[in-house]
Amino acid sequence: MSIELSEETRDSAVGGQALHASQAQPTPDRIEDDAHALRVAQRLADAFAPEAAARDRERRLPWAELDAFVASGLWAITVPREFGGAGVRSGTLAEVTAAISAADGSLGQIPQNHFYALEVLRVGGSEEQQRFFYERVLAGERFGNALAETGHKDFRRRTRLTRTTAGWHIDGRKFYCTGALYAHWIPTLVITEERGRDVTCLAFVPRNAPGVEVIDDWDGFGQRITGSGSVQFSHVRVEPEWVVPFQASFERPTTIGPLAQIIHAAIDLGQARGAFQAAQQFVREHARPWIDAKVDRAADDPLTIAQFGDLAVRLRAAEALLRRAGRFVDAAQAEPTERSVAQASVAVAEARALTTTISLDAGTRLFELAGTSATLDGLGLDRFWRNARTHTLHDPVRWKYHAVGNYYLNDKLPPRHGAL
Repeated sequence: MSIELSEETRDSAVGGQALHASQAQPTPDRIEDDAHALRVAQRLADAFAPEAAARDRERRLPWAELDAFVASGLWAITVPREFGGAGVRSGTLAEVTAAISAADGSLGQIPQNHFYALEVLRVGGSEEQQRFFYERVLAGERFGNALAETGHKDFRRRTRLTRTTAGWHIDGRKFYCTGALYAHWIPTLVITEERGRDVTCLAFVPRNAPGVEVIDDWDGFGQRITGSGSVQFSHVRVEPEWVVPFQASFERPTTIGPLAQIIHAAIDLGQARGAFQAAQQFVREHARPWIDAKVDRAADDPLTIAQFGDLAVRLRAAEALLRRAGRFVDAAQAEPTERSVAQASVAVAEARALTTTISLDAGTRLFELAGTSATLDGLGLDRFWRNARTHTLHDPVRWKYHAVGNYYLNDKLPPRHGAL
């Protein structure tokens, strides 16, 4: 598969500026079903992998790769069938994410909040809102995010949506805005007054709206090209029909949290696969055996073989837990109840606990098994651990174990929010 950066895309990237929602773009392919989605994802992963180390090392923003990713139709796979999408299963979405993440962890993470926003829309949006935004996604537009605040503990100082007779406006600043740099729309978590009390909503803000400033200031040592910097909103006008209820969607059982988390688990699983595959290749082709092994090839070292066996078993276990979690999320989407959503959250937490561990361990043991020569900077093999360590800090895994243990020991249902 050949991927070339178009002149239009290159021009839009000058100075770090994102694509505008008003730009003409080719209509993406339509994904037919789950099997089609998986085939396309693997084809893209094979195309993305060769330049992943260079993109990471040079912090080369992946405009061409994102264009190809969207053009494939994969960014629309969760649009329900009744609105023209493929409506794939949650397990398929997770496997697509894992396949891309194995090739390039940053590319795997960029659409996470895109799919999160689509789930918020599915759960809480009106039919008119769903139809409008689903059509935009099917046409090739992508969502970023502006959810996290920049340290404000005072609830009243957070990003607000002000409603007046002169219009609705947003003011505030966000950070960790993964994908906003590349987005056509930036779903933004806002606080607004409603019937005398503050509530949270998700406002879909056009990337090129006056007063929106996307700042490319993400300098984490991992996931370097996710575009996870800041967004400043200065009296940005939004239309009422672009604002979707958010808080209300957590006051009843919904799958927003489990869906978000299963994608995160899939990113970690993909990182683990990528590290495992890189270790296999390096040990087979370049590593030297330890002298006491008395073998000619590192791949014949019995202790190295045992270590690979241990990694492979735990990798397979993580894959199985992720597939199992997908079935629970699907069941909860079909019939959301207190118990079904809780079961989905717990199943996803179990998967996240193991994918966190295996992604970090695979990235570390790559060097232990490959040896000192694997640390040469030009190889870029450190990116697997750096990406895994950065992404697994998204929310603390220790609280996953707490949720799982409290469920099984005390029959306590986990809290409903985006991190469970």
